Amino acid sequence: MIHYLFDIDGTLLRAGGAGARALTRVMEARHGVADACRGLTAAGRTDPDIVRELFERALGRAPTPAEIEDVIAAYLEELERTLAGPASTLRVLPGARAALDWLAGRDRVSLAIATGNVRGGARIKLDHAGLADRFDLARTGGYGCDSPIRAELVARAVERAGAGAADTVVVVGDTVHDVSAARAVGALCVAVTTGGDRAEVLAGAGADVVIDHLDALASWHDQRFAG
Repeated sequence: MIHYLFDIDGTLLRAGGAGARALTRVMEARHGVADACRGLTAAGRTDPDIVRELFERALGRAPTPAEIEDVIAAYLEELERTLAGPASTLRVLPGARAALDWLAGRDRVSLAIATGNVRGGARIKLDHAGLADRFDLARTGGYGCDSPIRAELVARAVERAGAGAADTVVVVGDTVHDVSAARAVGALCVAVTTGGDRAEVLAGAGADVVIDHLDALASWHDQRFAG
């Protein structure tokens, strides 16, 4: 069995800054912090880790677990409103729909998510992108709510996939964080240059293959798993 684990932001879609806008509004409303996400680098990171950084930068302290939960719960409500609004610029990245549909038609292939988004955030973004029905988000995948550490949430996705010793796991992502997490769990990594990191950076981090967009994933799959 071949288990594909897909990152979301920068790999399957771009939310057009909706997450940062939603989180900025929550931090101002909840904690009086204006423009909290200015200068924040979010690519490849988990939602809880991002909230931790915002607290440390703006408030000079680490958040409590309850504060992280409160901010993320409010963020999910704001994210839904932001993506449902007329100003939403969310877009599915080139080749994403075709790649998912092509893989879904292959024998002995499973699809799941491995993302720094919490599960609720993943569902909201994928719903608005029209991609949620490609995944069983309730029972599979790894999310920022599983762990703030990317390698650990990827390991959780592997566990939920039921991957055995004879199976192959393929992480598909757009940052060096995806590559290092794949390496940490003994998975292959297909890195795509539609997101945070350049091709030479992804290759240098140890990606098994670097592609410009997901249109090339089917060809790589056939070459790698021929026979």
